[in-house]
Amino acid sequence: MAGFRSLAHQVRDARNDRALRRHSLRRCLERFAPYGHRATWWHLCDRHGIAPEDRGADPLRLVAALEELEDARAVWLEYERQFAERRRREKHHGLRRPEWAWGGSGDAVVRCADPGVRPEGALGEVLRRLVRALESEPGRACPVCGEEELRWPAVPAVGAWEGAWAWDGPVCAGCGIVVPRPALADTSTAGAA
Repeated sequence: MAGFRSLAHQVRDARNDRALRRHSLRRCLERFAPYGHRATWWHLCDRHGIAPEDRGADPLRLVAALEELEDARAVWLEYERQFAERRRREKHHGLRRPEWAWGGSGDAVVRCADPGVRPEGALGEVLRRLVRALESEPGRACPVCGEEELRWPAVPAVGAWEGAWAWDGPVCAGCGIVVPRPALADTSTAGAA
């Protein structure tokens, strides 16, 4: 199984045909897709003028999209590295449970409820805003765009919140991300029950 860097090399390799280069970019999203696979793909296509179904996309546009994805990945990997260092120090000092941690992972760091509604700007800048929010106290607004209107999804059945993932939370009315509960002050999560 090819890793992110190997796939990125295939996107840049001018000897590969356009279809393989596009396919390699799509496969990069299997390794890192901050908005989720579909939302990240649509974001990259919109920002770099690539038709989502175009198998012969312009290689320069594919490389530009890859560079945006790589920048975002570098931001997130650096955050994860610093988080791991901080946790090692905290554990050394006896703090075994972090106050809060972002529940995202490489496949959806900033999950979008609707792939068609995403934060404005480059992926790297969005993740930089997110990291700044992660390094501050939980708030009452979206950590990505600052919007204060957060819409909780309807609870379909009694006990539906039991076992909910840590990152399940309200959807930001501004940028469309699912705001993780740990990013919100206690008063913001009161409407979830």
